[in-house]
Amino acid sequence: MSSKATSAASRKKGKVSKAEKVRLQKEEEERRQREEEEAQILAEQIEAARLEKERQEREELQRLEAKLLEHREEELLEHRLLLEERLDAARRWKRDLRIRGKWDRYMLCDGSPDPTVPQEINTFMSLWSAEEAEDFQSVLNKSRLVLRLIGELELLLLDTPAEELGEAEAGQYTQSVRRLQELLHRKFNEATEHLLKSAAALSDIDTGNMQKVIRNNTVTLCIWANLNKNPRFRGYHFEEAELSFDLPRPLALSNIAVRLLHTDYDHISCLSQTYRPQGKEPEEKPPTDTLISETGGGEWRLGAEQEEEPALESTTVLEEERKSEERKSVLSAESHREDENEMENESERRSQEEDPSEGHSPTSLLNPAQEEELLEDDVVDLRQFTSLGGVYYFDVLVLPPQCKQVNGWSMVQLVSGGLQPFPYPQESLLSSGLGVSLQEKDMEGLRSPPVGVSLKVPASVVFFEDPHVARWDPETNNWKTDAILEPKYNPELRELTFRMDAFYTFTLMAETHLHMPYESWELTPRGDNEASLSISTAWTHLQIEIKDDQCRLAAVSEVGGDLSDVIGRWTTPLRLQAAMKKVGLNVFPAEDSGKYVSINKKNEAAEDAAYKEMALLCPSFSFAWSKWNQSCGYERIIMKVREGSGSDWSLYMQSPQRWQRLGLSESSDVFSEELYPGSAFHSTLYHMIRDHCSAEAPERLRRAHHLFLDCVYSLLSATRPLTHS
Repeated sequence: MSSKATSAASRKKGKVSKAEKVRLQKEEEERRQREEEEAQILAEQIEAARLEKERQEREELQRLEAKLLEHREEELLEHRLLLEERLDAARRWKRDLRIRGKWDRYMLCDGSPDPTVPQEINTFMSLWSAEEAEDFQSVLNKSRLVLRLIGELELLLLDTPAEELGEAEAGQYTQSVRRLQELLHRKFNEATEHLLKSAAALSDIDTGNMQKVIRNNTVTLCIWANLNKNPRFRGYHFEEAELSFDLPRPLALSNIAVRLLHTDYDHISCLSQTYRPQGKEPEEKPPTDTLISETGGGEWRLGAEQEEEPALESTTVLEEERKSEERKSVLSAESHREDENEMENESERRSQEEDPSEGHSPTSLLNPAQEEELLEDDVVDLRQFTSLGGVYYFDVLVLPPQCKQVNGWSMVQLVSGGLQPFPYPQESLLSSGLGVSLQEKDMEGLRSPPVGVSLKVPASVVFFEDPHVARWDPETNNWKTDAILEPKYNPELRELTFRMDAFYTFTLMAETHLHMPYESWELTPRGDNEASLSISTAWTHLQIEIKDDQCRLAAVSEVGGDLSDVIGRWTTPLRLQAAMKKVGLNVFPAEDSGKYVSINKKNEAAEDAAYKEMALLCPSFSFAWSKWNQSCGYERIIMKVREGSGSDWSLYMQSPQRWQRLGLSESSDVFSEELYPGSAFHSTLYHMIRDHCSAEAPERLRRAHHLFLDCVYSLLSATRPLTHS
């Protein structure tokens, strides 16, 4: 084909393509308009369907709420009979038990004083204070009685509700506790002095020095007297007590004695300003138009109507413990005297013991916020750390004059002033002018070498992390971490070694909230008036068994040491808390724990109401941790529930208005408050669960003893699994 013909065909084809393009554009526009019309119709249909669904859901919600209101009074009355009256009966039983306990204490007649009677306890302390030249074993035997008296008073302070124990009586108890503690330690010092006066007679033939261990189940005395003055002496190991010390070289020729007094109790932490809470965080308030809880049956009402309702008749376990802890914290504010000044103020102290009206007045010049601001970096916060394994009083003492035999006569130099601390570091020694056996040329250039200590951590306590060593500062009345050098811990042998720049009283510290928040928890029925509470933490898994009005720690995993004094022993919830805290198994949050560990904060009234529901239902139902409890907000609580221990878990939510069963499961991807198909609203969890349980379950609930329910409720209130997991 010629080029001219090809060009003509191309022009013709171009004209056809342009017309076709216009036609296609028109068809595309028409198609787009049809799609928009169809999409609009579909959207209108979807919106209509959504509105219809919302209308149906709204109508169904209104129907369920109307049904809830229709049966509310009936449900609350039945719930009150099942729960509140039974908890009130348990409180009355415990009150009668306390009254009987007072009568039994009065009728005991075993020769021991009643610590609640000022005349008896003052007479006991005055008579014991007047006794002189007691040997250490006698004081050790007497210490059992003193510690028992202290324990009685402390238990009364913790276990007695505020309405039964007035502030004056509580102050009297705390003052008696502190005075007994001071008297006991003073008697240990006097007995140590009496023992050291006979050091020469008790010296060891091989070493020429006196080394002795005297102990019972609560106190261990390790004493060493430098009689031989061997310049090569470097330290001593008390094999029986598994305690060692390294003596600095400047002291090897000094007229000294070294004392290691270990008590498995701690009577000095209560003197620290960090011992008591420094102010509670204010409770988060819901908006005024939000619904709040009525503590008694799960009923919730508008805040404006709150004043019309009767006040709560009883104080919850947490409130009782908080108030009693505040009363007990008077110990921390009482003025006290240092051990070095005790003998100088002896006459004044004895006059106070004879006159009970002159007590220690709890005074504080700083408010809690100011006290917190003034804390130094090396001060141990006793709200964040806990002393475990007792206290070690590590002292270097002036060896008193020894008895000498002269021409058949026994002669001894009498000195006044009691037990005298030997000044160390060495700079204090030089400035004091006290006589020592070191030559002056040997003293020059010395830098007071540190003191070494080696000990085996008591098997009765559990450290999940390496223990921290803290020394007591008598000037500020605080535990401090300064002056502790080269700490080394062998967890397999439970051996701890460290050095200090002087002789200090020291203790071992552990994180108070090490086991919080919990990873999971579960409350399971085990039979008539029996249940178990399992708590899993990042470090261990423990199981608490509940039977009737008592409970026990049944099992603990991944721990070392001997916990036979705690595991398997039936006791009350309050005593169990104290025992577990003492050995390092603290799963009992304090009121200010939220300052030191993350919590899932909930409305306190709603949380308390949930624990009551769980206590009522635990004879037939199991409860467990749910991940959705962190997603539902401050006012709502979600937990897993199932009948017995074999059925599938269901999720139930407590809201300010009602209880409801949720349609979602633990494996759902997104949180939703959608109702479980066919379920209804109820004022209480008891009535909510009754719609989906067997016929035997409610009967088991009615057979449950009120003391068992109260014990479960006390444990749940103490562990607070809904906010600390």
